[in-house]
Amino acid sequence: MNRRTFLKAVPAAAALSAGASRSKRAAAASSGAAGGLEPIALPKPAKDGGKSVLAALWERRTTREISSEKLPLEVLSNLLWAAWGVNREKGPFGQIGRTAASASNSQEIDLYVALPEGVYLYDAVGHALAPVVAKDVRSMCGNRGRRAGVDAPVRLIFVANIARYSKAGFQEPGLHDPEIQKSYYNVATGLIAGNVYLFAASQGLAAWFHNCDKAGLAEALKLGPDERVLYAETVGYPASR
Repeated sequence: MNRRTFLKAVPAAAALSAGASRSKRAAAASSGAAGGLEPIALPKPAKDGGKSVLAALWERRTTREISSEKLPLEVLSNLLWAAWGVNREKGPFGQIGRTAASASNSQEIDLYVALPEGVYLYDAVGHALAPVVAKDVRSMCGNRGRRAGVDAPVRLIFVANIARYSKAGFQEPGLHDPEIQKSYYNVATGLIAGNVYLFAASQGLAAWFHNCDKAGLAEALKLGPDERVLYAETVGYPASR
């Protein structure tokens, strides 16, 4: 099955994966609210290349000194797919499968991509970037008072959408317990962040998972009441290369 056929075959899954917040972002973009940012169609993700998993594990590390050099679109495409892309037409509970696990396959994490020109939302099903806001928020993606990472080309923002739990394929009790929800979305974020670290190690990139200005980013991204900014992860070429 080619990619076009696959996308046509899973409209219900796509709707679940995108969620109400993504529809809102798409509507905002089409009305010009994204400040003139255009959607970005990403190249098809690669299925091979880079170091082996074992070699990448040996190389995995946190690197805070990151160059401002822009990542090629092909590298950004592979990075986002490795982090949280679609790798199966049929995953658990009749929904698509992705490169990281989530509770009851709820896919509650949205991955925002902060670039110098603005912020985009990663659309995993379409493998594209949807424009959100034409504003450089990279300074809000790190710890306050620290300049490290501000000039890095890519800062990923992890946002949990609590409403997705009520739409999960298997409605186990923990999905409706606020304290257990916290553990679920924190674990899901960690799994995605781990994928980023391994991809970075396999490609000779630098990665750094860290805290961020949650309140500032929530306001800048115009998030709804069911959405929570969690963490950020900075990616780019090592400054010392």
